[in-house]
Amino acid sequence: MKNYKLIFTGPTGAGKTTAISVISDTPVITTEAKTSIRDTNQPGKESITVGLDYGSIKLSKEEKIHLYGTPGQERFDFMWKIIKEGGLGLILLIDNSRTDPLEELRFFLKAFADLINETKVVVGITRVDISSTLKVVDYQKVLGTFNINPPVFEIDARRKEDVSLLVQALLYSLDPSLKEK
Repeated sequence: MKNYKLIFTGPTGAGKTTAISVISDTPVITTEAKTSIRDTNQPGKESITVGLDYGSIKLSKEEKIHLYGTPGQERFDFMWKIIKEGGLGLILLIDNSRTDPLEELRFFLKAFADLINETKVVVGITRVDISSTLKVVDYQKVLGTFNINPPVFEIDARRKEDVSLLVQALLYSLDPSLKEK
């Protein structure tokens, strides 16, 4: 059986757990803990990922994509190192409604630079419905300062179609010869 590993990362509340939940063919395994004031500045967010999220997509009898979500806080960066090992590519989610989403983009691009340099990345901008101040072009400018030009999409992490678009874009970036079945 061929197994592939895709990694979802981004700050707390960007939609990683939700995205994996809507696209996974299997029940998602999460390691959630109750939030504290230290954990998030998002009202109503009751839990955060402290270990990892895991789901999978069965492509065929012979192929499966494993989906791993990282915790969003830097204090759990030891998990990032573990999770990204063997990763085929990275899906980076950024919450557009945060105070400085472009700085968060820069932070995660630096934190995952080794994986991005070895593989590919796709960026999903979430919560555009809450704040539309920044546009895709603003994110592309920041990505350009890192000398990368990955696909960037405005997405709703609750919509399977949107998350599927991110996964497909990443897979096509990795192998442009892939064709839709």
